[in-house]
Amino acid sequence: MRGRTIRLRLTLLYAGAFFIAGAILVALTYFYLDRSLGRRQGMGAQILVREYLAKRNRPIVSEELYQALTAQAAKERRDTLEAMLVWSLVSLGAIGIAAGGLGWLLAGRALYPLQQITATARRVADRSLHERIALTGPDDEIKDLADTFDAMLERLDRAFDGQRRFVANASHELRTPLTINRTLIEVALDDPDAPESTRRLGATLLEVNHRHEQLIDGLLVLASSEERLIERSRVDLADVVRRVVTVANDAAERAGIEIRTELAAAPVSGDPVLLERLAQNLADNAIRYNVSENSWVAIRSVSTEGKGQLVVENSGPVVPAFEVDGLFEPFRRLTTGDRIAESGHTPNIRGAGLGLSIVRSVVHAHGGDVRAAARPEGGLIVTVTLPN
Repeated sequence: MRGRTIRLRLTLLYAGAFFIAGAILVALTYFYLDRSLGRRQGMGAQILVREYLAKRNRPIVSEELYQALTAQAAKERRDTLEAMLVWSLVSLGAIGIAAGGLGWLLAGRALYPLQQITATARRVADRSLHERIALTGPDDEIKDLADTFDAMLERLDRAFDGQRRFVANASHELRTPLTINRTLIEVALDDPDAPESTRRLGATLLEVNHRHEQLIDGLLVLASSEERLIERSRVDLADVVRRVVTVANDAAERAGIEIRTELAAAPVSGDPVLLERLAQNLADNAIRYNVSENSWVAIRSVSTEGKGQLVVENSGPVVPAFEVDGLFEPFRRLTTGDRIAESGHTPNIRGAGLGLSIVRSVVHAHGGDVRAAARPEGGLIVTVTLPN
């Protein structure tokens, strides 16, 4: 009903204006008819009767007939005014109801361009900035609003495209010196005469360099995942999770974390590479921030209501509810001071803070939805829903 509030208001305004105008018209008609009938209806007939009977010397009969005619004229006047008023009000009510229905249709017609604008704004907010309203029709205030909205979307689209290109180009440029650094460090560590202190320093530098490479790779994926998907293919989330779990098992075993899976066929339409990265980030995040007794990660896939759903649940430290939404922002991490589980080849190194940001971007690029909730016992439940 909320979506029809303005339409209902306009209908009530149309109907109210009609009833007020109709009531004024009925009042004016009543007043005019009352004046036209006169305060003493039948006066001419009364005078003629009185003169006619007076000529015949019958004044008593003349007075009685005069009174009778006066009473009859007054009664007819009242009946006429009453009938006119009743039928006017009945007609006003019937036509008013019809006018209300017509007002509802006219309000819907007038608000249809605004509904187009609202629908486009929702799609743009949920998916991408590439869509435009492109409203056709006369050059009125609503078309001006639609054109202004399209111009704003065009500017935002160019700005975001420029930002994504900048991130992608900068990431590519940064990968070259990082690769050179890694190569030089590995060559230095291969020297059998290198002292132990140099080897320890080299191992630390390799870990830091690897983290920077992960950061650059995450920025590249984040920039590419925010672009509109051009080609889609059928992907089963269950198959994607199986491949990801196979890779993540080693890191989970080193951290003493049990991975549980409950996989049912969940076909969706999308990019296989991005969807695998999505599942990989969720699994890696669930393992990395999982510090509790009998740690575990539960991953399940299911198809429901024509959509594929991936749910990743993990034990871990208690996450304050007010921090959950912020975890999807780039470079945001949990503020907990507890240790972090080993992940991949970088033990005890904090993540780049892009994992859930990439998840959200991939989900939005696929026209899906992602939600996270804190478990009262600790840890998170992340639910990804994607269209088939």
